[in-house]
Amino acid sequence: MSDNLRAVRGMNDILPGEIALWQHFEATVRAWLAGYGYQEMRTPILEHTGLFKRAIGEVTDIVEKEMYTFVDELNGESLTLRPEGTASAVRAVVEHNMLFDGGKRLWYQGPMFRHERPQKGRYRQFHQVGIEALGFAGPDMDIEHLLMTARLWRQLGLAGFVRLEINTLGGAESRARHRQKLIEYFEARKDQLDEDAQRRLYSNPLRILDTKNPAMQGLVEAAPKLIDELDEVALAHFEAVKQGLAAAGIAYTVNPRLVRGLDYYNYTVFEWVTDKLGAQGTVCAGGRYDGLVAQLGGKPAPACGYAMGVERLLALMAESGQNPPGAVADAYLVNVGEAASRFAMTAAEALRDAGLKAVLHCGGGSFKSQMKKADASGARYAVIIGDDEAAAGEASVKPLRGEGQQQRVNLAGLAAIISKE
Repeated sequence: MSDNLRAVRGMNDILPGEIALWQHFEATVRAWLAGYGYQEMRTPILEHTGLFKRAIGEVTDIVEKEMYTFVDELNGESLTLRPEGTASAVRAVVEHNMLFDGGKRLWYQGPMFRHERPQKGRYRQFHQVGIEALGFAGPDMDIEHLLMTARLWRQLGLAGFVRLEINTLGGAESRARHRQKLIEYFEARKDQLDEDAQRRLYSNPLRILDTKNPAMQGLVEAAPKLIDELDEVALAHFEAVKQGLAAAGIAYTVNPRLVRGLDYYNYTVFEWVTDKLGAQGTVCAGGRYDGLVAQLGGKPAPACGYAMGVERLLALMAESGQNPPGAVADAYLVNVGEAASRFAMTAAEALRDAGLKAVLHCGGGSFKSQMKKADASGARYAVIIGDDEAAAGEASVKPLRGEGQQQRVNLAGLAAIISKE
């Protein structure tokens, strides 16, 4: 085994050659959310384990199998690296009484952690952008979330690569009736259930519907449907969501097997999916979770939200042919000689004072080798300084891209020459 230290498997470095696409995505997202009045919040990556058990549900894959949990040696508390962002966001809203003056539109971004087998599009440290709207009842906020996400796909050039699936989970009474019918249905066919389904039969039978086991698909397809148990309020809410999507011209499919993997959802749930990323086809998902604020100790308040997987969306953007250029300097300062080195540093600072991007060559080397590095940097100009130029308080400016003649200017005119384009 090699003694070289490596990153933890499934936790990836993001290197300079990759960062341009990340920065393009993040800048687009930030401007998009500002256009809808959402405010950024930031929560710790480490929370008390009980938060996720209470919010997500103890009989879920995340809590049972995937959380990074450990005991703090100082005080014996059980702590967990956050596996998703909604629980932390709602915990912060409750803790700081943020709903005292009305509803809040919030968003966050950052790393999440799940102990899974790493594969393309599924990592142990992954990044999400999450959107949460708390204090807003009714289907209009559900519709806003779907419309705004459709707008983001257009802005990212992904509208032709994703499709929308929606469903409704109804209210507590509807789910209780459906739960009992599912138990009775699967009990009568217990010999056809795999190990996971048998374990969940009485604790969380709804999750059986989300099985990925091909051998159980026919059994699941014939199972009782939640929509048949919905009351008039839930049906009216779902119908309003569908009408809102139709009015906006957003295509969708109703998927009655869409249940999501977290216990806190109710009413509308949705997923944006793609066929371009293999098995990891869900790039954005969420829904309504009206009971979670009270469940975490706050006054009852309606809420809904969703999260998108950044790595999956970036892979989809790359699949669509997007490759934004990285940051390019306006000038690369070449310098040879002790006096030239000092003057070049002054010149570089003057360019930055003028709002230009300047890279100062460091580490010595001949004019020829430095000019090669200037050209390879992608900079628009080389600013060439020797001891003679330094003594005169001047620099030679050579265009590296396109046409133009090399010219010698004083320090006061340097920025004007480079910024004229």
